[in-house]
Amino acid sequence: RRFFQNWKNALKWQRLKPYEKFAEMIDRHWDGIAAYSRPENKVTLGFVEGLNNKIRVIQRRAYGLRDEDYLRLKILTCMLKEI
Repeated sequence: RRFFQNWKNALKWQRLKPYEKFAEMIDRHWDGIAAYSRPENKVTLGFVEGLNNKIRVIQRRAYGLRDEDYLRLKILTCMLKEI
């Protein structure tokens, strides 16, 4: 929280409106961000990288198919548990 406050104060000196707006949004949602950032809610990067790899493989296999709904369906079905 202290790092965020220092960053937010530094933005006031720079007068960058988009960043100030972003900082205000983070400030409004700080409780939710802090709750999500608790150690018990962490997702390991290995898990995320595994999902990204699965999606890349599906995209390669679906080369030439331009239907985004089909690609979305294939991604969702690969995440389901096997029966």
